[in-house]
Amino acid sequence: MAAARGVSPSPPPEEFSVAEERSGHCAVVDGDCLYVWGGYVSVEENEVYLPNDELWIYEINSGLWSMHLMEGELPPSMSGSCGSCIKGKFYLFGGFDDKGYSNRLYYVNLRSRNGTYLWKQITDFKGQPPTPRDKLACWVYEDRLIYFGGYGCRKLSELSDSFDVHDAFWEGQMFWGWHNDVHVFDTTTKTWYQPTITHGDPPQPRAAHSCAVLGNKGYVFGGRVLVSNKDERFTFSKFRYLGVVWKVSFSSCDGWIYAVKTNKWQQLTYLPKSRPRLWHTACLGKEGEVMVFGGSKDDLHFLDTGHCSDLLIFQTQPYSLLRLSLDYIGKNAVLLESQISCLPSRLLEEVLDKITFWSAVKYRQGKQRQSKSSGGD
Repeated sequence: MAAARGVSPSPPPEEFSVAEERSGHCAVVDGDCLYVWGGYVSVEENEVYLPNDELWIYEINSGLWSMHLMEGELPPSMSGSCGSCIKGKFYLFGGFDDKGYSNRLYYVNLRSRNGTYLWKQITDFKGQPPTPRDKLACWVYEDRLIYFGGYGCRKLSELSDSFDVHDAFWEGQMFWGWHNDVHVFDTTTKTWYQPTITHGDPPQPRAAHSCAVLGNKGYVFGGRVLVSNKDERFTFSKFRYLGVVWKVSFSSCDGWIYAVKTNKWQQLTYLPKSRPRLWHTACLGKEGEVMVFGGSKDDLHFLDTGHCSDLLIFQTQPYSLLRLSLDYIGKNAVLLESQISCLPSRLLEEVLDKITFWSAVKYRQGKQRQSKSSGGD
């Protein structure tokens, strides 16, 4: 009977709803779910921040989305914040809203037993947090949060070689630009500190990049960087700003590795250049796959043809034989209908999840083909 339910006609379209298209959002994985918060959308050439009390949840096994309301010390509606997850707690740092850049840190327990998602701001920390910024990247090592880069503002007294100046308000001695510094927050002791880089040259200061982590190494990809003539760079030692016209672009082909244990940077020698993304999120799945959601393929300062709502999945290692078998059954459920009922109950549950997943995939692909066909008429 269960097998018959699994291969019945596709559920109504409303069951296949997805999170609204967005950029500058946060996404983390905990268990079998992907959690998405914040960001903005473009409405009639205006940037509109998405509600700060909405949490979208994507069930990885079934491929279905759902939305849940949040409470507590809600962060303001922002874009460019940085999200990460440790032991079921979703940490949110930085971001940008109508009032400017932030360096506040919040967290919410995703494993709440009563189903309530309650935000709390961390104010009783020790050490010095990063300067206010957005579009930075973060990864987790043990109980620590590792933050890198971002775009933000600094006072004249805070300028250093880890900061590329983009613009300045000279009267107030305030500067805006990109960072390439590394900051660490220890969630056990609630302490901020900045490690000393011992080996390798760090990446060029950047923002709107993404990262994923394997072991103690963080992998940083792409982002927007400052481009100028080499002999016309801003130098902090002599404090000269030559008034050149800075060019802003994003790099979709450079990648870097930062080893937490040795505080060492290393540049990756090759990365594929297909499917470029800017201001997206990347999360590591339970089988080593990297899941990329949202973002834009454009340099948003000069061109914005719309945001991406598709979920891209990249393998970093071969899938297990069990995963390959489940996918095959899910794709060919009608052909194998008479045999599915013979499976053990535990395996049958996983098969039904895969059938639902591939039904959703086929439905969305059909809608995309229909949309393209209508657009061509």
